[in-house]
Formats: sequence, structure tokens, C-alpha cells
Amino acid sequence: MRTSSDTANPPDSRIAPVSPETDRPKKQLRVDPASSRAVPHVLFVIDQLCQLGGAERVLLEIVRRMPRDRFRCSVATFKSDLQISALETLAVPLHVLPLRKTYDFSALKMAFRLHKVIRKENVSVVHTFFETSDLWAAPIAKLSGVPVIVSSRRDMGILRTHKHHLAYSWVNPIFHRVLAVSDEVRFYGISHDRVPPSRIETLYNGVDLAELDAKALEFDARALLGLPPQTPVISTLANIRKVKGIDVLLRTASIVCRQVPDAKFLIVGRTLESKTMAELESLVKELNLGDNVHFLCPRENPYPVLRASNVFCLPSRSEGFSNALIEAMGCGLPVVATRVGGNPEAVREGKEGFLVASEDAEAMARQILLLLSQREMALRMGREARATVETRFSMEEMMRRLTSLYSELLAARNA
Repeated sequence: MRTSSDTANPPDSRIAPVSPETDRPKKQLRVDPASSRAVPHVLFVIDQLCQLGGAERVLLEIVRRMPRDRFRCSVATFKSDLQISALETLAVPLHVLPLRKTYDFSALKMAFRLHKVIRKENVSVVHTFFETSDLWAAPIAKLSGVPVIVSSRRDMGILRTHKHHLAYSWVNPIFHRVLAVSDEVRFYGISHDRVPPSRIETLYNGVDLAELDAKALEFDARALLGLPPQTPVISTLANIRKVKGIDVLLRTASIVCRQVPDAKFLIVGRTLESKTMAELESLVKELNLGDNVHFLCPRENPYPVLRASNVFCLPSRSEGFSNALIEAMGCGLPVVATRVGGNPEAVREGKEGFLVASEDAEAMARQILLLLSQREMALRMGREARATVETRFSMEEMMRRLTSLYSELLAARNA
């Protein structure tokens, strides 16, 4: 069975070495040990915490916002970059279980360690994210007697192999509830994974707009990048992977820049596929976009870049539900996104922006040019986008539904 590390890029030199026999304790609130045992303990298990993609950031936000009077938390992962500032301030235990394969002696050793954590901490809920956590950690949780086991499904199975599909058919009955990040992912879980509809529900990601607004003002991205106030800026937040469709965005940029030569396209994200990045750099040269396209270093706070933009573009070939999309909408940006995955659940055609077919650079360019030329329409769509996030994708609603789910499942198991 493939683990996330089996297909990852060579280890980043910034990843701190982790002793296989030690967990890394985190700063914690002072809690009376006796009373804390009565509070249900939620153990989150995620494949990696080496870069903060959408799922990683959502998990850390959930942990940070979990009501301590109702739940205790800890996190387990198989690989971690301990220099990420969000981990340095994580106020719960972080257990790093080095796991390269799921079927050797080391995996058996890590399974025993996970079992010890579960038993020692009296874990009530195990909540898994991604394939290895679903397929390896969930059975261990079941065998360890965890009362409630929950899985988060965040994509359309784009990273799965044939072995994954077979394994999921065996593991899915273990989960008391599967949380899909969009209705489209929920439908995938029902139709492909054969999860009964009663055991899979949609839980959208949430955005804290007050925090987003504050972070958006931390620095002036236009001044930092030397962009005049009148320069049209189109941005996207995406790690460099083929599935993110950045090559389509570059072809879109080529069309846009014929009519708006001073337009700037800002691409913020980490390179996860070096071959894809090399292809993109070659395409920039081929299309003569060196002055118009800028690849920016990954930022833990990308919101000032969004604040500096006129339009947000999401050219993905596949999406479960895009955090970047609703964050851009929260920043009041009109959006142009591909009609894939959960994107149509966030963007209504002609309301918050426009939806186009995947791979259609001409349609994407046409809608971007429309938004750049029709300022009042763009502002109206930006306001509509912000209002949609306020009403449908708030962090408060996400946390309310999640904690209620934990309580309901635990109550049902104790009945």
C-alpha cells in the first residue's frame, strides 16, 4: 500500500529530524488531570504536516478553536516539518510516527506506538485525513477500542491507486461518519466508495473573516512587489502540481496580456512537482510572459496578495473544495474558476464570478478581461462573494457542526 511519503518529493532540508521513539510535546493549557480524563479526547491523524495546504490549515484551525471545556485534542502525523510556525505555536501534543511503508516491521512498531497513545490518552474520537491515515490508522483505532472513528474526504480520489480503492472497500465500514468537503465529494463517496448515504455528510470548510481582514493588512503586497496602484493583478493560490492547471493559467495570461499588456499574474505556492515547475518555466519563456507572470514563494499569510488583486483565478483540473477560493471570496474578490468538484457549490455563475470548463484558456481569459474592463460589475461580484462567505462558509458554523457531530456520535455509542 502506498503511503504519502512513498510518492513525495525528496525530503526538504528544513524538515527537522524526529526520533522514532519520542513524541514532541507542545505548550499546553494547565488542566486538572483528573477532570481532563472526563473530557472526550479527539486524536486527529493526518499523513503529513510538511507544508500548509488547505487540509493542513483546516486541521490546525480546528485544533486551535476546539472548545477545551468540551474536548481535549492531540495530533498524530507520519512526517512533519517542525519549523512551520503554526506547529511551533500548536498548544496540543503532536505525535510524529515516522512511517515510510505500511507493511514492514517499522509499520508494526509505529502501530504499537499509536495504540499506546490511544490507550494512554483514553482517546474517544479518532479523526483521519488522507489515504494513509484512513487506511492504516483507522483499523488500528478500531482494534484499540476507540468508540468513534471519523474520516475527512477532501478530493475526488485523484491520489488513489488501484490498491487504495480495494483497501477503502474494506476500511470504509469502520468509520462511524465520513465528512465530505463538498456535495460533489459526498456523491463520489456514495457512488465510488459505496459509503451509505446516511453515514456520509458534507461539512464545508470555514473562513474566519475577522482574522482574514487583520492578516490582509499585515503588509502592502503591491508596494513589496513594486506594482503601481493602477496595475491589473490576477492572482491564484496553488501548490505547483499538474492537477492545479497552472499551465492553463499561463495560456490564459498570454491571451489577456495581448489586450492588457501591463496585467500581472501572481502565482503563490510551493513547488511539489519539480518536473511540472520546469515545464511551467519553459512555457513562460515560450509565451514571452517573463514580465507578466511572477511565481511567489509560499506564504503562511497569503492574504495581502489577495487584497492587492483585482481578480482571483482558480484553473484547477480537479478540486474537492478549494480553501483558496473561499478565502479569495472572503477578501472581496470576484473569481473565475473551473467548473470542477465543489467549485460550483461556492460560485454561482454571474453572482460571485464566473465558471468555465477545465482546460478552456480562451473562456477563462474572456471572463478575466470582462472583469478587468467592467469595474462596477467586478466590485459588485466581490461584495457578493464576501457576503456568500459570511453566510455559508463561516468558521463558526464549521466548528459548531463538527463539535455537534462528535457529541452526537459519542452519545449514540454510550446509549
